[in-house]
Amino acid sequence: MSSTSQAYFKRAQNILPGGVNSPVRACKSVGCEPLFIDRASGSRMWTVDGAELLDFVMSWGPMLLGHANPAVEEAAIGALKNGASFGAPCPAEVVLGELIREIMPGMEQVRMVSSGTEATMSAVRLARGFTGRAKVLKFDGCYHGHSDGFLVSAGSGVATLCIPGTPGVPDAIANLTLLAPYNDLAAVEAQFAAHGADIACVIVEPVAGNVGLIAPAPGFLQGLRELCTRNGALLIFDEVITGFRVALGGAQARFGVRPDLTTLGKIIGGGFPVGCYGGKREIMAHIAPSGPVYQAGTLSGNPVAMAAGIATLTQLAKCDYDALERRTKAFAEELANILRSKGQDVVLNQLASLFTLFFTKTPVTDYATAKTSDSAAYGEFYRQMRARGVNLAPSGFECGFTSFAHTDADLEKTLEAARQVAF
Repeated sequence: MSSTSQAYFKRAQNILPGGVNSPVRACKSVGCEPLFIDRASGSRMWTVDGAELLDFVMSWGPMLLGHANPAVEEAAIGALKNGASFGAPCPAEVVLGELIREIMPGMEQVRMVSSGTEATMSAVRLARGFTGRAKVLKFDGCYHGHSDGFLVSAGSGVATLCIPGTPGVPDAIANLTLLAPYNDLAAVEAQFAAHGADIACVIVEPVAGNVGLIAPAPGFLQGLRELCTRNGALLIFDEVITGFRVALGGAQARFGVRPDLTTLGKIIGGGFPVGCYGGKREIMAHIAPSGPVYQAGTLSGNPVAMAAGIATLTQLAKCDYDALERRTKAFAEELANILRSKGQDVVLNQLASLFTLFFTKTPVTDYATAKTSDSAAYGEFYRQMRARGVNLAPSGFECGFTSFAHTDADLEKTLEAARQVAF
């Protein structure tokens, strides 16, 4: 019987490429059609057909307080009553910038933008303008948005859809991106030995989250800091996923490594379309109008997103991160054990309120080992869990996210659904 979701997807395919506005949403790698969502609250979403789903995607991470958090909702609605967009300075952007700096002291100055992709793209342009160098070193499988140079060996949807190379990206741009395996300091050192005078920056997800969750090996981030300092390159932490999630102060606080620049995403706006980049004052001084590196945006510092962000970060500063990590760890370990009891080879990577189940025997420490995961097995798991009311990422190359809104009953209900899965 045709559902309302199916009807919407059929319509969508006539107007939207592939029927979606972001590729992984099409659910192609898990062998089914997407569900269209009507509303969400707390740890749950409801489809246009009225089906209730326990959500472990959480808008790909930023809904750490849960969907439709009352304080965030109230702040956004209050701001909206005064106007949706000004294209001019507003007090809330100053307040939110100060709040971000208070939590992440390394972000001495901040520039608001409208997405994580815009933040990383702008941070790299700034690094090039500051250093006078052209090349960027990134890591296999790390995803920093869809700006041209970042699509070289990107993870996330690019890996999920098995898209080869970088179609649409000129070779002249792709050739400015250098690669190294994640967690491989020797490979980074070799790239600096070969190209050091030309490398403007190293950009890294301090905890890789777009090939599934991969934690940094001991000393990896510290080694990147030392290599960048020694070679006159900037170190950029892409904390679009990890910022305010792996710790209140992000990965840089958790691992005690301060980058030169940091990028943040929609968590700083309570899930609204927003991002920012920031760092050392002497570097940020090169951004127009203070300096010659140009970047602009009408929606930068949008008053509704800024108000939602203030409400979000104010609440997160009061939350018990340690308790959520303990609960997430126990839940993810039990979930992995349930799958192993069904004869599946499963490697669990878990950190803070993030987790990934890789269907493989191989310890997952980089992109190459992540790709050993059995996508067909994950697809089967995804479909059966969705049928039982649990929303997981529609790709085996993504993280699962818990939130402060997930209750013990939610987690137990999810485990019970997993116990009913048959392979």
